[in-house]
Amino acid sequence: MSNLIELSSDAEFQKNVETSNVPVVLNFWASWAEPCKQMNDVFKELADKFPAVKFVQIEAENFPDISEQFEVESVPSFIVVKNNKAVSRVEGAKAAELANAVAKYAKGVLTSNATANAVSQTAEPVRDLQSRLKALTTSAPVMIFIKGTPQQPRCGFSRQLVELLAEQNVRYSSFNILADEDVRQGLKEFSNWPTFPQVYINGELAGGLDIIKELIASGEFAEMIPKEKDLSTRLQELIEKQSVMAFIKGTPQEPRCGFSRQLVGLLNDRHVKYGYFDILSDDEVRQGLKSHVDWPTFPMLFYKGELLGGLDIVKEMIASGEFDQVISA
Repeated sequence: MSNLIELSSDAEFQKNVETSNVPVVLNFWASWAEPCKQMNDVFKELADKFPAVKFVQIEAENFPDISEQFEVESVPSFIVVKNNKAVSRVEGAKAAELANAVAKYAKGVLTSNATANAVSQTAEPVRDLQSRLKALTTSAPVMIFIKGTPQQPRCGFSRQLVELLAEQNVRYSSFNILADEDVRQGLKEFSNWPTFPQVYINGELAGGLDIIKELIASGEFAEMIPKEKDLSTRLQELIEKQSVMAFIKGTPQEPRCGFSRQLVGLLNDRHVKYGYFDILSDDEVRQGLKSHVDWPTFPMLFYKGELLGGLDIVKEMIASGEFDQVISA
């Protein structure tokens, strides 16, 4: 019997998910969403590599009650269910993150050496939880742990915090604790703080919503926030982050446009070691970089802080042999 199931009825969901004694990975997808096509292929590959885990494909609009039950607001969305409880969530076309989540919960049910080898070869080992939490809390000068996202908070306290930070013009990163039960429970002990949201500044816990309100009222909060660099300084630091820097749409693993995909392919084919910045993640960088280097389009490729050009220029440099001479200089 195949471990990959295309859901056709609510009764089938109860049989394969609610009463399952092994982890189940749910794939909420839609035929009109382009990212779902690629991720459906990834989903099928994972099903082949982890035969002891159930994989259930759910066309979200055909099963609105199930979609609402798991708070699915966009596709593709992936949810790992264990003992009829959601334990991990991946939203969007994030193949590596999905592979990690599946590998993590497949560990206890691997049934063959072949499957074990697949885990070691296809998914990065899951880091120790304490290391993960340390990395998360220090991943940005101001880091908030909330229910939901800044665009769609899932509780009133998280919404209030997001609004307060917007009023204070604070730049921050966030983590959706509803997407990872291990982080949600582990952070309470790590922080010695029982509730959410939580705010970290420079890697140290500042407190929850009430503490942040008090700090704002007293004027202390503004003094605690790291002073932001001006945009020009930020851009130049990004450009010089590595000898070869690519500014692309998406990531090298998941480019979000054809031109970015081509540039990544060219660099990989030539075994060039490079850093990257996803310009879709920061509109200020996206718009500011165009003026900063007087170049109107993306992708852009830099070498030792100097703009080489866009995709067409890089292609011409490769064809003439100039690219290899510059990079190896």
